[in-house]
Amino acid sequence: MDYRQLGRTGLRVSCLSLGTMTFGGRGEFGKVGATGVAEARRQVDQCLEAGVNLIDTADMYSDGLSEEIVGEVIRGRRDRVLVATKVRMPMGDGANDAGLSRQHLIEGCEASLRRLGIDHIDLYQVHEWDGQTPVEETLEALDLLVRSGKVRYVGCSNFSGWQLAKSIGIAERRGLPRYASQQIYYSLQARDAEYELVPAGLDLGVGIMVWSPLAGGLLSGKYRRGQDPPAGSRHLTDWGEPPVRDTSQLYDIVDVLVEIGEARGVSAAQVALAWLLGRPGVATIVVGARTGEQLADNLAAADLTLTDDERASLDEVSAPPLIYPHWHQADTAADRLGEPELTLLGRYIEEPKTVH
Repeated sequence: MDYRQLGRTGLRVSCLSLGTMTFGGRGEFGKVGATGVAEARRQVDQCLEAGVNLIDTADMYSDGLSEEIVGEVIRGRRDRVLVATKVRMPMGDGANDAGLSRQHLIEGCEASLRRLGIDHIDLYQVHEWDGQTPVEETLEALDLLVRSGKVRYVGCSNFSGWQLAKSIGIAERRGLPRYASQQIYYSLQARDAEYELVPAGLDLGVGIMVWSPLAGGLLSGKYRRGQDPPAGSRHLTDWGEPPVRDTSQLYDIVDVLVEIGEARGVSAAQVALAWLLGRPGVATIVVGARTGEQLADNLAAADLTLTDDERASLDEVSAPPLIYPHWHQADTAADRLGEPELTLLGRYIEEPKTVH
């Protein structure tokens, strides 16, 4: 297992971490999974044995039940894992039961600590942008939680590029906690994050945590062109996150994943995860599974290194179209691009000409 620095902090996280959206199965989350305490304990055992040191959850997962299960299965071995959770989504019907206000952040943190049965959260992430609460108020509340010892590091999730940059700018200007990480959707199925979020993360020193790296299972190799979805599958049926905008390209990507996987004797899922592990700025990939077998297969991706040719094939079949201003910069600014921009534009521009 590889351990990577989380943003500009000194914290090192395993390149694969355990996601727990399947824990609980309460309400709408039953469509994702319904992992109980016994199976959750087995999965945590697997992860610890493989070297995983980060477990990711959220207060809203199964209306708090996921946090309760996480707390139960790490009891007695808290010192072996970093615990990350999230706050922002509705946790009740009250006017202040959602958002990133000081009121909701502090109440949310206290509630998460109770459900998890721990005295501090290692990484506390704001789950989504709140355009009605001043950024200063959010960051000041997070500062209070850090200073009180209830939170060690803070992160964000599902921000846009300008929202991330604004938050970091205000944090630095006012001496408040800066986000160590951004948890984002990023996969071969949709590389939208490469337009702004990946370059911003590199430039600002914000580590990338990836959620749904297999696009909700679509990149597992089980979904093939012209075939019915596998029995019991949740995608392309009753679970629409993430959305699929180009089904034809999705199947093209899966074809390449399967081809590479068969040649290497590994699963398509492992190939998709290995591709992500080699992308710039990625600190950790959050993997979750309904069964121990699926989890074991995902964890094996930590030991898979793709060749340059394999990566080039996957890059080609999944390449995002250049939207403005990126196509213009590729055409006219290629002589003065930096590392963040080249993560997107490098493959589109010619080698710079030597000037004599």
